[in-house]
Amino acid sequence: VTASRFVPDPFGGVGERMYRTGDLVRWGASGVLEFVGRVDGQVKVRGFRVELGEVEAHLVAFPGVARAVVAVREDSPGDKRLVGYVVPSDGVVGGFDWAALRGFLSGRLPGFMVPSAFVELAELPLTAHRKVDRRALPAPVVGSGSGVGVGSVVEELLGGLFAQVLGSSVVPGVDEDFFGLGGHSLSAMRLVNRVRGVFGVEVAIRDLFDRPTIQALAHHIENGAGALADGARGSREPLRPAPDPRPTELPLSSAQLRLWITDRLGGPSAVYNVPVALRLVGALDVQALRAAIGDVVGRHESLRTVFPDRDGEPYQCVVDVGSAGIELTATDIAPSDLADAVQAAADEPFVLAVDLPIRARLWRVGPDEHVLLLVVHHIATDGWSQGPLLRDLAQAYDARVRGSAPQFVPLPVQYADFALWQAVGEAEQRDLEFWVEQLRGAPEETVLPLDRPRPAVRSQLGAEVRFEVDQDTHVELQALAQGGNATLFMVLHAAVAAVLHRYGAGTDVAVGTAVAGRSDHALDDLVGFFVNTLVLRTDLSGNPDFQTLIERVRDADLRAYAHQDIPFEELVAHLAPVRTPARHPLFQVMLTVDQTDPVPPSLSGLTVQNIEVPADTAKFDLALVFQPNHHPDGSPAGITIQLTYATDIFNPHTIQALTHHLSTLLTQVAQNSHTPLGELSDLEGV
Repeated sequence: VTASRFVPDPFGGVGERMYRTGDLVRWGASGVLEFVGRVDGQVKVRGFRVELGEVEAHLVAFPGVARAVVAVREDSPGDKRLVGYVVPSDGVVGGFDWAALRGFLSGRLPGFMVPSAFVELAELPLTAHRKVDRRALPAPVVGSGSGVGVGSVVEELLGGLFAQVLGSSVVPGVDEDFFGLGGHSLSAMRLVNRVRGVFGVEVAIRDLFDRPTIQALAHHIENGAGALADGARGSREPLRPAPDPRPTELPLSSAQLRLWITDRLGGPSAVYNVPVALRLVGALDVQALRAAIGDVVGRHESLRTVFPDRDGEPYQCVVDVGSAGIELTATDIAPSDLADAVQAAADEPFVLAVDLPIRARLWRVGPDEHVLLLVVHHIATDGWSQGPLLRDLAQAYDARVRGSAPQFVPLPVQYADFALWQAVGEAEQRDLEFWVEQLRGAPEETVLPLDRPRPAVRSQLGAEVRFEVDQDTHVELQALAQGGNATLFMVLHAAVAAVLHRYGAGTDVAVGTAVAGRSDHALDDLVGFFVNTLVLRTDLSGNPDFQTLIERVRDADLRAYAHQDIPFEELVAHLAPVRTPARHPLFQVMLTVDQTDPVPPSLSGLTVQNIEVPADTAKFDLALVFQPNHHPDGSPAGITIQLTYATDIFNPHTIQALTHHLSTLLTQVAQNSHTPLGELSDLEGV
């Protein structure tokens, strides 16, 4: 359109202007058209497509904002952020209510389109042609999303904790959203544990979801945080080393006891073996590698613990460092024989009463190529443990290559200290009451599309398939999570529940998930079996759309997280469901989002690559592991999905159909989350 009257130029001039499709205009107070911006300024920030003009239009709609510009800044390499620049309508700098502005935008834009920082200016810098001089826009003050420094010691301490957990060298702004910066359920639990340790107050994971900024969480702490949401467990004594002398027969943790009983009833098997295979290219120092593995075993008592019993009662026996030798010799092998050799070694069972729970194998494939296999029994490790295990191995190898011993930072506690600490704590009655009520009336068995009846006793034989979710769908799913104040895990959980519902599981679907179980920050760098299992129940009644389902899942998951400290084994013992060796109790489908870093360790003088060891065992009917992948700048790069299934009851073609339908549903709901589940198309046969 052409303005029919002379209109004020948005940057100070006056003149007639020809507007084009894509211009954003508004009627000003004097009854003339005012140019606001354009919507064709599309950029990508952390993988999300952002229309700068749309953000600017919402900024100028906030009372008190006369003009606004949004820019993408990369003041730290690889860290692109949206910054909003605003000019106050009264010309007085320093009077904006930044919290109100952020809340205003959050109610109108998805989280990834809300600027992470704001700067208030008396006037926008202009070029000689009266256009905004974007190169002259100032950087926001580091440490504050609003251009204002932290306002209290609590905010300063929280900023450091946010940065640590997010793995950032830059402290986030006080009004930046933890989840918008890449936080997820697992890192949220780590942050909550660190807050408890530093401030000595009780903060629930729901508190972080409801107050995801430094500013809001600091206000919560300063105003008497203490009661956990939903009546969850209160504070307990911090974890410290057990006083000397330790008991001669150390107790097993609850999780270890379950694996010990399983091993005693079924005999040694490979179902709980955890293999890590690495391809090492370069001049490998085998002697240094052998010594480095010994250093790691010496550092972590869990890796040199055996589990004998006295009169049927098991106990932990920590083997002295000098007696915990790890044999490692390089065996020549043809490349064509390598895969079978790795699989056979990975499937070799442990005898828990006498074997150290770790073994190493090394094959020489060529003059400068080796393959290292580390196999650890689950009784001594979990998914989180792979990080500290490989980091310590890299540090030790680098030191041994130089002819010295590694200078490890001492661990604050060992696994035996955790087991003793856990043994003196009891699940509070209110926690048990929560789970009794939460699981009341839940189906004992999830209806699945079985190809044959369950055998009386599971063989635990399994197979796996892998498939990919493309980058664009990953971006859209992440945006869907942020828009619903949820995490990617919650979105994927909702999708799995929806597919199982379409396969006949009904409107009450229970899945299991693993949580880190490291309820004290002293356990962060320790190798051991801490992981706990939660039962997540999903209500699919009433044919909800996917957005509504995410809201239901978010609420149920947060309530479960608030009560995650009760060991799964104690919960099963208390609820006493019908037990049968044919299936897992309380749930048969396991769901995990693997947020661990897949980058292999850096070993001095070597190129290191991960080697996948295919799963040939199955603990559950179905187990889905989602691995979100990211570009170097942190933006979404697609999701790898690994589905392990029990071959006792499923044929490959059924699993292929299931993966196809899950992929289809993820694509559909990412593009349109408001279609009722029963009306989703292209799920033929479901």
